[in-house]
Formats: sequence, structure tokens, C-alpha cells
Amino acid sequence: QVHLVESGGGSVQAGGSLRLSCAASGNTYNSYSYCMGWFRQPPGKEREGVASVWSGGGHTYYADSVKGRFTISQDNAKSTLYLQMNALKPEDTAMYYCAAVAGWDGLYCAAGLNAAKFDYWGQGTQVTVSS
Repeated sequence: QVHLVESGGGSVQAGGSLRLSCAASGNTYNSYSYCMGWFRQPPGKEREGVASVWSGGGHTYYADSVKGRFTISQDNAKSTLYLQMNALKPEDTAMYYCAAVAGWDGLYCAAGLNAAKFDYWGQGTQVTVSS
């Protein structure tokens, strides 16, 4: 089992920045390689993939809508995943979720994000961007 807890959400004006964190824990977390992902769900819309990174290092993926503005990173010593979000836009307003799936290799992790394939989810953190 893997337990994920997000933090760092809030309200900002357009053009501002936020950094989301996702603390991972569990009795199997350090036993496998994981694909770690950030997803978001805007009000009234479906959940969409934002970015992913393989726990073994490298192999990142970004949705076109966030490329050049968001950066995913991880601190394996702290078992923490981050999402640095710059140049925020009102359309970035959403509940942001951290997710994980075990056993993928780096290339598969970087191929794209399908929420249905991720096994572990955090409770979410709200990001609101005002114009």
C-alpha cells in the first residue's frame, strides 16, 4: 500500500506561481519503482493528466497545456513529489491530485497519463487562479 498526501494548493492571481507537494509513504513504497503523476480535475470536467515522472529518474511527461510552465520533480530521500507551477492561468483552476502506479518502466511512464491505470491517489489540493 502507498499513501499519498498533497499540499501547497491555494488561490493566486493569473501569472503567479505555486508549488504543490505530494508526500508518499507506505510499506511497499521503497520496494518498487513507481510512475508518479499529477492529475487535475477542473469544475464540471473530467480528470486529466498534467505531468509524470519515473521514480528511477528522468523520463518525464507533460501535457501540452502545461509545457514550459509546469515542472515535475521528486526528492526520493524525502519520498516527495513536487509540481512547480509558473505563469498560472485561470484555466489551470482545478483540484490537483497526486497518483502512483508500481512496476512501470521509465519509457512507459513518459508515454502519457491514463488515470484509470494509476492505483494510488491522494485526496487532492485545490488550486484557484483568478484573472
